[in-house]
Parts: sequence; structure tokens; C-alpha cells
Amino acid sequence: MPELPEVETVRRGLTNLVKGAIVRQVDVPYPKVVTSDLTAFKHDLVGATIERIDRRGKYLLFRFSTNETMVSHLRMEGQYSVEPEGAALHKHTETVFHLEDDRQLFYNDTRRFGRMTLVKTGDELATVSGLKDLGPEPTEEDLTLDYMKEIFHKSHRVVKSFLLDQSKIAGLGNIYADEVLWMTKIHPETTTNKLSDEQLAELRQNIIKEINRATAHHGTTVHSFSNIFGETGHFQNELQVYGRAKLPCLRCGTTLQKIKVGQRGTTFCPQCQIKQ
Repeated sequence: MPELPEVETVRRGLTNLVKGAIVRQVDVPYPKVVTSDLTAFKHDLVGATIERIDRRGKYLLFRFSTNETMVSHLRMEGQYSVEPEGAALHKHTETVFHLEDDRQLFYNDTRRFGRMTLVKTGDELATVSGLKDLGPEPTEEDLTLDYMKEIFHKSHRVVKSFLLDQSKIAGLGNIYADEVLWMTKIHPETTTNKLSDEQLAELRQNIIKEINRATAHHGTTVHSFSNIFGETGHFQNELQVYGRAKLPCLRCGTTLQKIKVGQRGTTFCPQCQIKQ
């Protein structure tokens, strides 16, 4: 599943390509992708301008001049592409936005898990359940150390599962959770209340730094992720622990181990990351 750096990469590409474009027609070959009223979805956006594209956690928010917002969640393998008008649909094209400048914006999804919802701008939190429950973004401004201390100290959950909870911190997934725990030398099964303030301060900095680094590399391609230009991310070449089970730890040389934590595959170093 695309994580925050991958979704942010898509947002930036979409902004470069379709910001300011006017929608001429909307086709929805796979109606289940739209969770709001389908008729309104296809008709309300005709003549609307894409004013900007925002992101919250792993959600894309297309802001239209009609005071409406399309909330788009890519889920496992959703992808956007821009094609010339008249180009044939892809095998798994679910939505087509025909633009006034003789281009088409396709939404393609081989797994068909992605979803789109059209709401009045400002009503996203009340309408889209996943949005209203999101924790702060992993940035210097939003993810404060005081907040980290509060939520980690009052919980007794294992830290790996806690980091994957989007209501605690938005945007982290399996890849980057493994990475930041290795960077901070925290065992993935340590409970959050056992982490010291010093560990939390280091974990916070590593989360922010890792997300920024991954975004700069256009995200991580593990399966089929590509950006809006059809290019794969490059951060998989920078990963230090995820996907390296049974290989030597890059810090101490100990063989990395893979276990299940909360039903998620988790790679860690048994020497560097001692369970507290």
C-alpha cells in the first residue's frame, strides 16, 4: 500500500500536470469506485476547474472551483495517469476525467480497492470517516514532542502496531515503521509506555527525517507503485532493514530477523533492538 511519501509524490505530480485544468466530462467505467452519489459525481464536476490538490495522511483531496472536494484514497495499487484525449482506456481504468485541453486524467486500479468521494469543501472530516480520525502529519510543525509523550506514555500497545495506527500519526505504514524503529534502536514489540522521553525525542526526529528522505526519493517501489509520470520511486535502494530479513544488519552485522507483529511482517535487528 502506498504510504505518505508515495501519496505526496503523486500529489506533486498531479499538481504539475492538472492544476488549473477544466473538466469537460466524467466517465466512471467501474461505478463501485465512487462512494458518494454517482450521478452527482459525474455531473457536478462538468465545467469545474481543478484549483489545487492537497493531501492529508494517505488521502488526496482534489479542490474544485465548484466548492467541492474529491477525496481519493489509492489503497493498495491505485494510480493516476494523464493521457491524450482519445487514448484507449487501460485494462483497469475506473474513472476518466476528460479535460478541456484535450487530455484525460485516468484513475487506474488493478486491485479495485481505491475509492473516491465527492463532498462539499469543508465537509470532508464530517463525511469521510478515515479523514476525521487521522493523527498529526509527521512534520516538525504538527508532530510535537509533547504530543508524542502524551500518547505513547498512556498506551500499553506494542510500538510497531502503535505507529501503524493512523489515528496516532498520519501516513506511516509498514515500511517506514520498520525503518524508524531500527534507526532509533527500538524493538518493535516494546510497549509504548516503556519508551523514555529521550527515545521518543529521537524517534520523532527519525520519523520526520525518514519521511522527508523518502519523499525526496519519490517514495519506495516494492510492488507496483509508480508516480503520475509512470516512474517508480527510488527509496527502496535506501532501505536499511525492511525487506532485508536474513541479511546482516548494516549497523552491527547481526543477521536481521523477521517476525509477525499485529499480523504484519516486521524486520528488526536482535542485537541493536533489544526488547524493553
